[in-house]
Amino acid sequence: MGRGAVRAAPARRRGGALSALDAVLAALRCPVCGGAFTLAGRTLGCAAGHRFDLARQGYVNLAVGSRTGGDTPAMVAAREEFLGAGHYAPVVAALAERAVPGLAVDVGGGTGHHLAAVVEATGGWGAVLEPSTAALRRAARAHPRVAAVGGDVWRGLPFADGSVDLVTNVFAPRGAAHVRRVLRPGGRWVVVTPLPEHLEEVRGPLGMVGVEAGKAERLHGELAAFDLVGEDELRFTRTFTREDLRALVLMGPSAFHTDEAALRARLDAVPDAVDVTVAVRLTVARAPG
Repeated sequence: MGRGAVRAAPARRRGGALSALDAVLAALRCPVCGGAFTLAGRTLGCAAGHRFDLARQGYVNLAVGSRTGGDTPAMVAAREEFLGAGHYAPVVAALAERAVPGLAVDVGGGTGHHLAAVVEATGGWGAVLEPSTAALRRAARAHPRVAAVGGDVWRGLPFADGSVDLVTNVFAPRGAAHVRRVLRPGGRWVVVTPLPEHLEEVRGPLGMVGVEAGKAERLHGELAAFDLVGEDELRFTRTFTREDLRALVLMGPSAFHTDEAALRARLDAVPDAVDVTVAVRLTVARAPG
């Protein structure tokens, strides 16, 4: 989808405020033809005539032909509740510490919670790439320097070749070949994945989806075209109430495998407060060149 390496342009003022979409516009590419965009009023358009209107909530949906609906509104609300309580704050802080300035894209970035911390730490600009329109509505207001862009990583990333300084993935699909294409030479890719003991105290009792075997090996295979910068493990314990646990289950893929009655019965069977292990691996890679 890229046509030449570009860098994010300084944002213009729109209505008295800096627009994140203006800032990332130079890097965005049409998902149909790969052409560059211009912004006229509330419409993105390319020279070939493809047009994409900005939603009134502030995001633009470039997920052409995607069959992935992403998270439901209920899942997004649960995620916002859980993350807003600070339960994964050490993970977010560790991600921000590994970030580099410039244009950042959070692939599968959900509500923009993680990317907001990244751009706040680096002073750069960012774009959440996310298939869920419910999540995009939240991401569009996550941070003044974060744009919300609808997209499906399996169909490519709607950014120009070599236009991105940082790509982040937090418990999300990756698309290594697409990441390699959009990263500038020397650009950084930071991936957060769960370790086997992540949430081990509650996964079984609450019927949650487990951590897939061989996850680390698959990631290392995807990194063959990158230079490995470093890999660290982060572990800590958080005390979750039943309401915290309810949000935890409903914000992720486990939500597709339970219903309200079954979840309530499981929650009633656990203590009022549970100490839970949070365990993740942070992998940092660099695009060669």
